[in-house]
Amino acid sequence: MSERRVSIEFSDGIADVRLTRPDKMNALDPAMFAGIADAIETLNGMAGLRAVVLSGEGRAFCAGLDMASMAGGGTDLDLGTRSHGEANLFQQVAWGWRTLPVPVIAAAHGIAFGGGFQILSGADIRILAPGTRCSIMEMKWGIVPDMAGFALWRTTVRDDVLRELTYTAREFTAEEALAFGFATRVTEGAYGEAMTLAREIAGRNPHAVRAAKRLANLAAEAGAPAILAAESSEQARLLRSPNQIEAVMANMQKRPPHFTD
Repeated sequence: MSERRVSIEFSDGIADVRLTRPDKMNALDPAMFAGIADAIETLNGMAGLRAVVLSGEGRAFCAGLDMASMAGGGTDLDLGTRSHGEANLFQQVAWGWRTLPVPVIAAAHGIAFGGGFQILSGADIRILAPGTRCSIMEMKWGIVPDMAGFALWRTTVRDDVLRELTYTAREFTAEEALAFGFATRVTEGAYGEAMTLAREIAGRNPHAVRAAKRLANLAAEAGAPAILAAESSEQARLLRSPNQIEAVMANMQKRPPHFTD
């Protein structure tokens, strides 16, 4: 990882990923951008990975851009280069979580502003602690959300609500985020809840979980014919596969399953 900005601990199929710049509320400077992109690349090639939990150390999930660092010319603002598939570097730190083959569960607390809120939005499931302050803050600085936010939010929040929050840059609460569709749930001990959910997912057929994520991603942008065809294709590969048979046998025999990756 770049300059200790992101840590990864891996155990029992779960990657515990943390933003580790607590003195700056995990604000995004060039090293943080590089660290998150590196972490996503590492996870993409990690053998045995079944779920990811993403959180921030210290008082906040992520306070957004470190404006002093960015204004000081600390990074190359080449927004047009698609350096990570369809995304540039800045988009990759949020969009990359959506493209990982396994579910990503974000646990947020304190603050999730601007770019930090877009990173949060890249997770499959987003668990917020009560009191978490949220904002699509870019308009405050005279810019627009450009870290994949609009591509991620189109499946979670009503259009007019998104427009209001973007145009005004106003803060909103974790409870409002839940009502709007940005958050999956709001609960005390968001990190512990995320880890519990990750363990449950890690106990399912990993091939079926990955197939389900592919279908969910496709559903956001494809028409019904493509989705119907993809459902059939994914199911055909799963039926009578060793892990699918193991899922059935474990249920019938009332024992924990033993899946292979």
